Amino acid sequence: MRTIKQNIMLCTLLLMAVACTTEDPFLDYNNNGTNWNDGGSMPNGGTSTTEGSLATFDIATEQDVEEPTTTAQAYYPDAEDQLANNSFGTTVTIDMSNPVAKTENGVEVTVSGGHVTVNHGTQKGICYVVSGTTTNGSLTVLGEKKYQVVLNGVNIYNPDSAALNLLSSKRAFVSLTEGTTNQLTDGADGSHKGTLYAKGKLLFNGSGTLVVDGHTNNGIHSADYIVFNHGNHITVTTTVNHGIKANDGIFINGGVLNVEVSGAGAKGINSESHIVINGGRTTVITTGKGSYDSDTNEVKGAAGIKADSTLTINDGDVLLKSTGYGGKGISVDMDANFNGGNIYVVTTGGKYTSSSDSTSPKGIKAEGNINISGGRIWVRTSGNGGEGIESKQEISITGGDVASYAYDDAINAKSTMTIAGGTVYAHGQHNDGLDANGNLYIKGGVVYAICSGSPEVAVDANTEGGYKLYVTGGTLVAVGGLERGSQLSQACYQASSWTPNAWYAMTVDGQTFSFLTPASGGQGMVVSGSVQPTLKQGVTVTDGNTCMGGIGVTAAVISGGSSVSLSSYTSSSSGFGGGGWR
Repeated sequence: MRTIKQNIMLCTLLLMAVACTTEDPFLDYNNNGTNWNDGGSMPNGGTSTTEGSLATFDIATEQDVEEPTTTAQAYYPDAEDQLANNSFGTTVTIDMSNPVAKTENGVEVTVSGGHVTVNHGTQKGICYVVSGTTTNGSLTVLGEKKYQVVLNGVNIYNPDSAALNLLSSKRAFVSLTEGTTNQLTDGADGSHKGTLYAKGKLLFNGSGTLVVDGHTNNGIHSADYIVFNHGNHITVTTTVNHGIKANDGIFINGGVLNVEVSGAGAKGINSESHIVINGGRTTVITTGKGSYDSDTNEVKGAAGIKADSTLTINDGDVLLKSTGYGGKGISVDMDANFNGGNIYVVTTGGKYTSSSDSTSPKGIKAEGNINISGGRIWVRTSGNGGEGIESKQEISITGGDVASYAYDDAINAKSTMTIAGGTVYAHGQHNDGLDANGNLYIKGGVVYAICSGSPEVAVDANTEGGYKLYVTGGTLVAVGGLERGSQLSQACYQASSWTPNAWYAMTVDGQTFSFLTPASGGQGMVVSGSVQPTLKQGVTVTDGNTCMGGIGVTAAVISGGSSVSLSSYTSSSSGFGGGGWR
């Protein structure tokens, strides 16, 4: 499978393409047995497949990748969290290869075998510089004042507990010396909370490398919040629980983070509060299946990113892959806000069922609202029941480039959905493209929706519940029709048939949107624009702005092709929709 980097190059080449191959991009997934479980069933309405980078891109951790250069403004909960606003001028060196008990600069250093405890008490400005290797040891830090720990080529393995145990409740600035690789590993025994555990705020700095390998609980865990910064190169692998966990928030201002977790129900990045991403490159892979929580009597799936409060992504690259049953790319208990950056999500697992409860795979799921105002979002789900982007409340899209290719509904809102800007591609392989349980408003932007076939529709509002689809603006292409009873203030037109795997071009008021039709999908094509559009099929695209995961091109320059006849489309001719929350 190609990586993201390779597929971005492919998107550029697509501008010169007329069509792609007809190979089923989901064949490998459907044959490997990873996307099925006993729970769930395939919806009626056939199958719809597509081509392009959205259908083929893959995600893998990359250790030597460069950090993106563009970032949003860094966020710190407190100005004191910035290393530049502090001074740690008193140095205490610790050699883990040959630790020595001593009292130095007001710091007491005690040693028991390979286990070292340092206590700076009320001393201010202490900087611990740690190096050396131990195969049965640890470093524990105590003290009543904030401090710095400089990892200067250290390798700590502790078979019984945390490798680095920061038990002071004050700020811990962990600095990674440039050019060094530092390793922290724990064994499968013990009851500690993390291979690297901090009781206080955990603030990473420096451009060195840190590798954390956890086998008992979390990889990195702070009982307060965690801040990552530009230059950090951190890799975390866990076999039992979460990769990175914080009780009070996770803030990623930059750096290269690679996280891989394999535990049942484990999260790659898990915050009991907010998560804010302003830059860097964050890659998370989860392979564990779901798990049953006997305390809450519910099933929980693994997730690349899990926020118990809100998630905000302003910039940076975020790459997430979940392969286990019930796995999710992003799971948020409150609102999810996407203002910028590049977000790529792949899930391949199917529904997970245990003790009469189940959880379905999702690309992006929020219990609150989903707000998208910028950035690029690619989502692909291939496992049984997998929805692409789902909000249990409202979805608002006002900008950005959104592309969702899902086994089930591509973009789904339990309440209202509003699209007022951006480019939006929603392709439900076995269900609707866009599906709202309340009203669905298309007011602007470029929208391309595809369903699997009758009784599903490309754009579905909950007519049975007294709600409607309202089309008042924007550029719209719907393969499979619109919900019956729609209110179409902006005129819509239809083509009675369409050609699979062909490049079409729709021109509205001098602006051309070119798009690739799926290999299969719903009957009929509905189009709409600010004025009556013209439609051509079989065109060659020679220039423009590629979007929608390689499926669409805005401001397209085309040649060739043949005209497609369009007739008026009314709400009474709208297709049948399943309607309702699914």
